Amino acid sequence: MITVSQAVEKVIKVKPFVVEALCEGILNNSSLARQIKPMVEKLTGKEVKMGAIVMALNRLVPQLDYSLSQNLEKLLESLGDIIVRSNLTDYTFKNSKTIFYSHTNVMKEISNQQDVFYTLVRGVFESNLVVSSTYESLVEKHFKDEECIYKQDSLSAITLKLPASNVTVTGFYYHIMKAIAWEGINIKEVISTTNEFTVIVNDEDVDRAFSILKNLRTAPDTK
Repeated sequence: MITVSQAVEKVIKVKPFVVEALCEGILNNSSLARQIKPMVEKLTGKEVKMGAIVMALNRLVPQLDYSLSQNLEKLLESLGDIIVRSNLTDYTFKNSKTIFYSHTNVMKEISNQQDVFYTLVRGVFESNLVVSSTYESLVEKHFKDEECIYKQDSLSAITLKLPASNVTVTGFYYHIMKAIAWEGINIKEVISTTNEFTVIVNDEDVDRAFSILKNLRTAPDTK
């Protein structure tokens, strides 16, 4: 069986909001210890005193705080350009044997267009397509035989250009998503490549979302 400290760490690390609240010092450790006591006892296979859990939490906080902030501030400060694209339409199609050809046909027609926004993400059962709304008729022409599960227009994309080191920093995407979520902004889609991160939001939310992402580079506290 594992020790009390190991059990506490295992329980806490799957609760990112709890971890952050602990590091900020806004969570009552005794109350938290009472809440996680049954899980700690299950993991250790024995009865555990509250004091032992509180002590384990106190010892864990400095380690968690360091792991959350390590390299994150430097990465946020080195974020690249932020690009906003509006007038977008979001489609979701059920996957089929022909959907790749539908996609290829659209790409052939728009390949020489410089202003087009077009992303296709293929999942296990469905594919998501976000495209400039001016090309809706083109998409619907070539996808007419595909099953459209969902469609929404009046959307905007905000793309962050990321430094190459983003792939090595734990908690980077969580920090971005948390900042947007705390402002009550609904993210419609997320599109990611190695060095770009794009969120799709409603047109009415794009100004607030842009301001939040821009301020990430200058925020004094990155936790």
